Amino acid sequence: MRFPDVVVAGGLVVVLAGCGVAEGAQRADGEQASTVAAGNGSRVAGGNSSKDAAGAVAPAPDVEIPSDAGALAGALKQTSTALYAGIDAWTAGSAAAAPQDVVLYALHQQRIYRAMARDPKLARETISRLPKPLAAEARNDVKAVSGLLSLARPISAAQRKNMRLAEAEPAKRLRGYFQAGEKRFGVEWEVLAAIMLVETKFGRVTSASSSGAQGPMQFMPGTWKQYGMGGNVHRAKDAVLGAANYLKASGAPGNYRRAVWAYNHDNRYVDAVLAHARQIKRDPRSFYAYYNWQVFVLSKTGDIRLTGPR
Repeated sequence: MRFPDVVVAGGLVVVLAGCGVAEGAQRADGEQASTVAAGNGSRVAGGNSSKDAAGAVAPAPDVEIPSDAGALAGALKQTSTALYAGIDAWTAGSAAAAPQDVVLYALHQQRIYRAMARDPKLARETISRLPKPLAAEARNDVKAVSGLLSLARPISAAQRKNMRLAEAEPAKRLRGYFQAGEKRFGVEWEVLAAIMLVETKFGRVTSASSSGAQGPMQFMPGTWKQYGMGGNVHRAKDAVLGAANYLKASGAPGNYRRAVWAYNHDNRYVDAVLAHARQIKRDPRSFYAYYNWQVFVLSKTGDIRLTGPR
């Protein structure tokens, strides 16, 4: 489809050496409907309380992540339980934006998985202490984040300054677009959602790649002309249908691996997309958790978070 050099990886905007993708977007990295993404801060919508339904206070945005496997496993279990309970309450209601406790728990989950992805020994020891369903989730997400981060190299301050970020469309609306793509082209909605997660964090990164890939599903102009069906590449609804059309032409649903490889020629990218899709199929609440993962960039001195609660 195209070979951008800046992508989103596990909430981390990364620049790739050569062709390929990295965990999150073929442009950069971003995500979350309840957050206005901006380099100088963001706001959390959907309520001003960080307490969850049980009255517990959600973790602060930059709270330290445990380095001990036992403590990390406990933190992940507590975070996942509270996160999914919060998602259940949110999706049962009418609010478009995620409540603050969901935003905070999702960010904490993301930061835990990123820490595990960077330390294979810690990841193995932590996963061994988790109940089976959560262990399967952690294994999937750690593999996805780790693989995509392996493609990453830091971006400069000038590149960060030039990044354009925006608020994503509501999660329920995006899910409707993905399901419409599945209905029309037979491509599973979970795969479409995973691609938008990896490509642009659900449209939160709006910058074009240096190679010219555009829109929330990151199309090169020539590819969009062929598969976009006359739509607007920057419109999420049109971009999802174009992606479903392209994946169908590339082998889906019969061979998702071949289809996603056609989307981006790197096995780590393919593995990440399919891992996230598997997790969404295993537990659809994971879609709403991923939706609330934040945008990070990698600098020479470490990670910098661009979106989410301050």
